Amino acid sequence: MKLLRRQFLHLAAGAAALPAAAQIAWAQTYPTRPVRIIVGLPAGSSSDIGARLMGQWLSERLGQPLVIENRPGAGQNLAAEAVVRAPPDGYTLLLSNTANATNPALYDKLNFNFIRDITPVAGIIRVPQVMLVNPSVPTKTVPAFIAYAKANPGKINMASVGIGSAQHIAGELFKFMAGVDMVHVPYRSNPRPDLFGGQVQVMFDTIPSSIEFIRAGKVRALAVTTSSRYQGLLDIPTVGEFLPGYEASAWQGIGAPTNTPEGIIEMLNKEINAGLADSKLKAKLADLGALPMPMTPAEFGRLIADETEKWSTVVKFAGIKPE
Repeated sequence: MKLLRRQFLHLAAGAAALPAAAQIAWAQTYPTRPVRIIVGLPAGSSSDIGARLMGQWLSERLGQPLVIENRPGAGQNLAAEAVVRAPPDGYTLLLSNTANATNPALYDKLNFNFIRDITPVAGIIRVPQVMLVNPSVPTKTVPAFIAYAKANPGKINMASVGIGSAQHIAGELFKFMAGVDMVHVPYRSNPRPDLFGGQVQVMFDTIPSSIEFIRAGKVRALAVTTSSRYQGLLDIPTVGEFLPGYEASAWQGIGAPTNTPEGIIEMLNKEINAGLADSKLKAKLADLGALPMPMTPAEFGRLIADETEKWSTVVKFAGIKPE
């Protein structure tokens, strides 16, 4: 009986070691063919550009092509669902971004649970935003704007590039924390001409898209939306300096289907973080107005969870519904 028991324990220990051994072996041989990064926005979008820059870096480091596949539609849910349903083998990745944290509150019925079904791999970048007003608005500071908005409830139009966009929810967070009533005006095309013309009075916009207009005096920048001042606009305060705790920035990272081998996740995380430390890639990201966001998989997972909770509160407060 003792011999049988020893044999059973030996076999059980060997079986327990098999998954770990398989993960190590898999990671050592990965990748042996092209890897897809699925992006939920069209080619040429900021997410697409970020994915292509990181894809090029990973291709050079891993020795296999990183193919960018654009699957826009349904608020980026089509792309996320495609990755959720892909084999968990590291060959299909998702360009995750802010929309993946807002969509659970925006959409009543999703065919997946993002936090459960997507494994965080690595953060890539944050893209700061800036609060802009038309020069005709008689305020030059955030406190003065809040006072002006409270004196004119429902009379200030706030533009965005669409319902549920990073620009939209940044504005809704401001409304929520400042206690002001502004009318959201979503655009399917570029809203900036109407901001310049005064048809809309305020907009939260990404800094890369607006910095030249700020410098040209077409719009007035009141504050940046990140927790610290932006290096290229150091004279512009943060919203959080007047509304403590305010922070809103677009972000991007990489996710993979749940149950992707841990060794592959760790390898990809290591290579992505190496890219974010590379001076040439950092310069290219800086040209986009982006800030590198190196993270461990666990740190990226906490960011997604925290953002999902925060934006759920804002979406419910504002009563936002998808288009």
